Amino acid sequence: MRAVVYRGPNDLRLETLPVPRIGSGDLLVKVATCGVCPTDIKKIQYGTVPPPRIFGHETAGTIVRLGARVQGLKVGDRVALHHHVPCLKCHFCRHRAFAQCAQYKRTGITAGFEPAGGGYAEYVRVMSFVLPGLVKIPLRNSFEEGAMLEPVNTVLKAVRRLALLRGDIVLVAGQGPIGLMFTRVLRLEGMRVLATDLIESRLKLARQFGARWTFCVEASVRHKPTPDPSREGNSPGAPEGQLPSSGGVGGGFGFEVQRSTFNVQGSTSPTLNPQLSTLVQRATRGRGLDAAVIAVPSDDVARQAQMCLRGGGQLMLFAHTKRGDSFACDPAAVCVDEKDLLGSYSADFTLQREVARLVFSRRLDVRPLITHRFRLEQTADAIALASHPAPDSLKIIVQAQRAV
Repeated sequence: MRAVVYRGPNDLRLETLPVPRIGSGDLLVKVATCGVCPTDIKKIQYGTVPPPRIFGHETAGTIVRLGARVQGLKVGDRVALHHHVPCLKCHFCRHRAFAQCAQYKRTGITAGFEPAGGGYAEYVRVMSFVLPGLVKIPLRNSFEEGAMLEPVNTVLKAVRRLALLRGDIVLVAGQGPIGLMFTRVLRLEGMRVLATDLIESRLKLARQFGARWTFCVEASVRHKPTPDPSREGNSPGAPEGQLPSSGGVGGGFGFEVQRSTFNVQGSTSPTLNPQLSTLVQRATRGRGLDAAVIAVPSDDVARQAQMCLRGGGQLMLFAHTKRGDSFACDPAAVCVDEKDLLGSYSADFTLQREVARLVFSRRLDVRPLITHRFRLEQTADAIALASHPAPDSLKIIVQAQRAV
């Protein structure tokens, strides 16, 4: 079979390898499609794990062989795979910290070498301990929709970690594929979403996904926030057209990421952009945001979003995954103002069936998020585009065979 093998930092090679052998409790799946995930990009670009490996974990395909002990499945079933499943028995699992479980940290899908997902190959072995996370794809749905279950799961898990009430106002900073998923899931949960990004086309999609307010920032042009006329007057918040725009660059939130324009000279503490403050104050009638989801790896965005929270609000970090980084925050905001600082990483196996209903019913229609498709031999190009997105790019897919 063909597989794209990681041989070192930024070194991906299309190679011919044996089709994986399976055990009596395993499956062999012919890969149809696999999404490109930022976690794999970081491993490939920075060489954080030793080669050789075959990455790709947002995978869907067709069962072509079953081990003798596998029940409830058959050859020909179209399935979405789940590469991490917790033991549900250890101390971490009893606290629902599934991503910290030792079994969860084992990758249960491989196309060869050290298990690493294997989705950038024509066939994968699905080990017995991750079979409980497998989901059959309905006939009306595509392999691509099946491959999107894993990233949607990570988003729903993060939303469920927030202590929100219907009608709460939540900022989603960054409207890439993950940010757009947050916008839609939060809207389905009854929240009012303020979506921000640098690219107007993404904000247009955010409005389609349910954002009540959108806020676009460009380097040299200031825009008024774009109202959604269909939602005006439906809540106690101020009319969208009254919200001012903000100057600056970076993070889709009016912040200067590279030069920290709004930082006090000689200080690591940011000074809040007054236009941003006005935006939030008018939207929330002076209360402040109930929560903010940071879907971009920007420290300035996180710090200034914390300043926009109400007392007792919550700041969710979702894109700060590089170890060793640090940024200053006001500890009194956490202690005295009771503003919670939270993180969320990876998926929650117990949400998998709910996620499948959400995606396959198309209440969360992931199809508009998929903008670029690459053949298996073009995987390096797919990784390059995903790591340096174009204005028209969102979710990137690698196809081992033509999607159905």
